Amino acid sequence: MLAPGAVSREDDPVRSVLFVVHPDRPAATDLSAVARAWWETRGYEVDFASGEPPESSRQWDFAVSFGGDGTILRTVQVALPHGTPVLGINLGRMGFLAQVEPAGMQTAFEHLINGTYQVEERMALAVTVRKGDAAAGAGSTHVALNEAIVERIAPGHTIRVGVDIGGRRFLTYVADGLLVCTPTGSTAYNLSARGPVVSPTMRALVLTPVAPHLVFDRSLVVGPDEPVVLTLLDDRPATAVLDGMRFIPLVPGDALVCSASELPARFVRFGDLDFQSVLRARLSLADR
Repeated sequence: MLAPGAVSREDDPVRSVLFVVHPDRPAATDLSAVARAWWETRGYEVDFASGEPPESSRQWDFAVSFGGDGTILRTVQVALPHGTPVLGINLGRMGFLAQVEPAGMQTAFEHLINGTYQVEERMALAVTVRKGDAAAGAGSTHVALNEAIVERIAPGHTIRVGVDIGGRRFLTYVADGLLVCTPTGSTAYNLSARGPVVSPTMRALVLTPVAPHLVFDRSLVVGPDEPVVLTLLDDRPATAVLDGMRFIPLVPGDALVCSASELPARFVRFGDLDFQSVLRARLSLADR
C-alpha cells in the first residue's frame, strides 16, 4: 500500500542510477564498488556525484546514497530537481532517512529491478536569502530537506531576529538562533532544540527558537501556505545554515524567506515500515 502522497513506478524500468558516496568512510567506498559491479553486470549505467550534479545529462531512474543522513541530504540536492527517487544505504549513526542496512543492499536492488517498491514524497523547504538592500522579491533561492537556520557567529552573544508569518509580524526573538524545519527535519536539529517531532507525511513548517531569552520559548507549527520570514536585526552578523552544509553570511537587514517547495523530495520505500517504528528504533525508545 502506498503512503499518502506516494507514487508507484512499477512499470518504469531502471536504465541508469546515480551514486552519492560519503567521501571519508572507507566502508561507504567499498560498498559502492560492490554496488557498481552489481548494476553494471546487469547492463545499467552508473554515475557518481559528490554533492554536485555530474556532467552526465542522463535522467537517472534512482539515486543511491552510501553514508548517513548527511549523505542523503547531499543526494537529495542532486536528485530533487530531476524528480529522482532516493534510496539510502545506512552507514551512519542515526539513519532516520535511510531504510536499508548494508546487509540488505542487494535485496533492495532486486526490488528496484522487479518494480516491487513505492515512492514516498516529502515536502522540502524553499529558502530565499534576501539581502537588506535588495529589491522586493530578489535574492538567491535554495532548497533544503531538513531546515534553514539563522544562528549567531560570536560566542557569548545573542542575536535579534524578527519573525513574520503569512505576511504579518509575529514576534522579535532574542536567542542563539532560530530555525524553520520541515516535518522530515523535525528529527534533526529541531529535535535537539526540544522542538516537536512531526510525521514526515505532513505538510507544515515548524519554527523553533534555539536558547531563546523569552518567556515564550515554544515551537510554532504553521501551514505550508504561510511563509515564514526571519529578518536579522541590530548590528550583530549571523549565518544562515541550510541542511547543515550550506553557510551564507548575513548582516543586519538580511532575511530568510521560508516556504514549502513546489518540488518534493522522493524516497524509495519497501513494505509498510512506519515512521513510529523508525523513531522507536533510532532513539532506542521502550515502553514501561
